[in-house]
Amino acid sequence: MLLALAAMAALISVDLPDAPALPPLGESAPAAPGATADRVGALFAGGLDGGHFCTAAVVRSDGHDVIATAAHCLDDPEGTVFAPGYRDGRAPYGTWQVTGVYVARAWTDGGDPDADVAFATVAPAGDGAAGNVEDLVGGFPVAAGQPDEATVTVLGYPRDDEAPVRCANTTDLFSETQRRIGCPDLSGGTSGSPWLVDGALAGVLGGYEEGGAVPEVSYSAVLGDRAVELYREASDAG
Repeated sequence: MLLALAAMAALISVDLPDAPALPPLGESAPAAPGATADRVGALFAGGLDGGHFCTAAVVRSDGHDVIATAAHCLDDPEGTVFAPGYRDGRAPYGTWQVTGVYVARAWTDGGDPDADVAFATVAPAGDGAAGNVEDLVGGFPVAAGQPDEATVTVLGYPRDDEAPVRCANTTDLFSETQRRIGCPDLSGGTSGSPWLVDGALAGVLGGYEEGGAVPEVSYSAVLGDRAVELYREASDAG
């Protein structure tokens, strides 16, 4: 019996593909295709020909139609479309028009960096996408109140790249309301990128200096009660 089990285990191990090696903490690399990356997408001005300028991610919601990004990415949302899983000029799940934006008054009235978080509803943009975006790619749960030194994974689209990059590192608090991470290559276009802790959205790249003045250090407003309320409003509206 033991020999038979050993032989079966050896056979299974041969058939299973090797898991992709992840870069060390604090190093950026291309994000591998898969379920996690498919929930992240680029924001475009008017369509895929308009160039992508920010990043967003699908989050779980009652209407299955909510994305999260930085508030400064949606200051002028008219014509903005979201392309989940975007790579090399292709939008495998279609494009999705922003239909409603939920940001705190502290952002709209004064650009408070602690309020640089937005949730938005989306609908098919008429290029073959249909139904609800979360039903196609899934969504990240939203998890406020993470520990100060949480290990965060960031996925985002640099403006000059046609595929997302990934970086993970341990974070710390820059202030009571701002979290920071050391990761290279999170340059312009990665604003709004999801900050994931154990697969749940714990922030978005933004906040202090709209995400940071250098690509080696990035920031996120700490998700608190205000952000959770915005998320609930967006979810209820879907």
